[in-house]
Amino acid sequence: MSGSVRENTWPVAASVALHGLLAAGLLLMAYVSHNQQHLPTLQPLPIDAVVVDSKVLHAAQRAQAERAEEEARARAAAEAQAAAQAGAAVAEDAKVAAEKLVEAQAQADAQSKAANMAKAADDAQRAAEAQRIMEAKQAIADAKRAEEARQADEAKRAAEAKQAAEAKQAADAKRAADDRAKQEREAELRRQMADEEHVSAVESGPLRDRYITLLRNRIQGAWIKPPSATPGVDCMVQVTQVPGGEVTGARVTQCNGDAAVRQSIENAVYRASPLPDPPDPALFERNLVLRFRPNE
Repeated sequence: MSGSVRENTWPVAASVALHGLLAAGLLLMAYVSHNQQHLPTLQPLPIDAVVVDSKVLHAAQRAQAERAEEEARARAAAEAQAAAQAGAAVAEDAKVAAEKLVEAQAQADAQSKAANMAKAADDAQRAAEAQRIMEAKQAIADAKRAEEARQADEAKRAAEAKQAAEAKQAADAKRAADDRAKQEREAELRRQMADEEHVSAVESGPLRDRYITLLRNRIQGAWIKPPSATPGVDCMVQVTQVPGGEVTGARVTQCNGDAAVRQSIENAVYRASPLPDPPDPALFERNLVLRFRPNE
C-alpha cells in the first residue's frame, strides 16, 4: 500500500495545485463580473442654459465617457490584480499544502521503509536464532546418539570381556578340577595299590589266620547247641558287618545240619556282635564267609 501511495504522490499534488488555480480563476471572474454589474451609470451633468455648439458638447461628452471608462478599466485592473494576487495566494497555499503532503508522504515512506527494514532485520534475527536453536538441538541429539553408541559399544566390549573372562575362568576351573581329579585318581590308585599290596602282604601273613581264629572263637563261644545237633557239624556262614564289628547280617549257606542247627549258627553270629577288631585294619571285610566247625 505504501508503494501505491508513493507512486501517486506527484499526480495528487499536481491535481491539488490545478484545483487551487481553477478556484482562484473562478473567484477572479466572479469578482470582475460583479463589479461590472455595479458600475455607476453615467448621468448627464446639469447644463446651464447656455447655448453651446453641438460639436463641443459631443466632444465634452466623449471626454467624460472616456474618463469614466478609464476609471472603470483602472478599477477592473486593480480588482483583477487583487483577484490574481488572491489566486496566487490560493495557488501558493495549494503548493505549500502539496509540498507538505509530499513531505508527509516522504516521511511516511521513510518510516514505512524503516519499519520494513526493522521488521526484515527482526525476521532475519529470529530466523538466525531459530537456525541456531535447531543446530544446537541437532548437535545435542548427535552428541546424545554418539554417547549412546559409545556406551553401547563399551557395554558390548565389557560383556564380551566378561564372557571371555568367565569362559577363561570356567576353563581354568575345569582344568584345575581335571587336574585335581587326575591327582585324586592317581592318589586313590596309589592308595589302592598300596592297600592291595598291604592287604596281600597281611593276608599272606599270620595276621589273617589270627583274625579268622578270633572270629570263629567269638561265634562258637556264643553258639547254643540245639538238641538236634550231631557230632561233626560243618557249615559255611556268610557274615555282614560294619566298621566297629556290628553284625548286620548272618546267613548259613552250606551246612550238614538241620534247620535248627542252621538257625542256631545264625543266632550265634548275632549274639557275638560286635565282632573283634582285626589286628590290622587292612584285614577288615564287610562280607565274610566263615567255616563253622564247633567240634574242632
